[in-house]
Amino acid sequence: MSDAIGSPTRAANPALLTLYEEIADCPACELARTRTQTVPGVGPAPAEVMCIGEAPGAREDERGLPFVGPAGRFLDQLLGSVGLSRETVHIANVVKCRPPGNRDPQPEEIAACTPFFERQIAIVDPLLIVTLGRFSMSRWFPGASISRIHGQPKRFGGRIVLPMYHPAAALHRGDLRPVIEADFARIPELLEQARREGPAGNGSVSEPSSPYLPASAAAAPRPSTEQRALL
Repeated sequence: MSDAIGSPTRAANPALLTLYEEIADCPACELARTRTQTVPGVGPAPAEVMCIGEAPGAREDERGLPFVGPAGRFLDQLLGSVGLSRETVHIANVVKCRPPGNRDPQPEEIAACTPFFERQIAIVDPLLIVTLGRFSMSRWFPGASISRIHGQPKRFGGRIVLPMYHPAAALHRGDLRPVIEADFARIPELLEQARREGPAGNGSVSEPSSPYLPASAAAAPRPSTEQRALL
């Protein structure tokens, strides 16, 4: 991994492409019957920073890429504010298919995607995971309230996990925009800390183990050309 925030990893990752192809063929839950296409993720692998949202929306379902609607535009602004971009950060969702009507993903849908999600984290091998919203947050902070723990990083093995509100929250509640911006502003400091302390480096997903850090259906199509180009 590069030791500069803004240095992208451009080479396609064969393990990631294989994973994306398996996701595209997945019939494991009812979402396979209603999706237009799967939305596995976008960005380099390995990557120092991984942002994880909840589930694709209508525009993501159409394009096969995560965070391409209004919330995605705000995410792009947030990334730019700390010297990052889609060229340098891996972006994904917990659930890889759009829930109808943009409803919350159901437990069985999350469970069906979990093996893919865990493999994706292992391939990307980030130093810092940014959870966007309560469904990705609950992977590391089960039972926690996002209003209580947002912006409070915690170390899990070789990774730091930073819980945040989903960018869409700021579109519905303007008062949350500065909160999200302030939480995002912690990323350079936390990434530098993660670099000093060393990477996970073992190709596995870190399990919850340690305290908060101090504040200082039918077979789906294969990944599209647009998805492959962004691997």
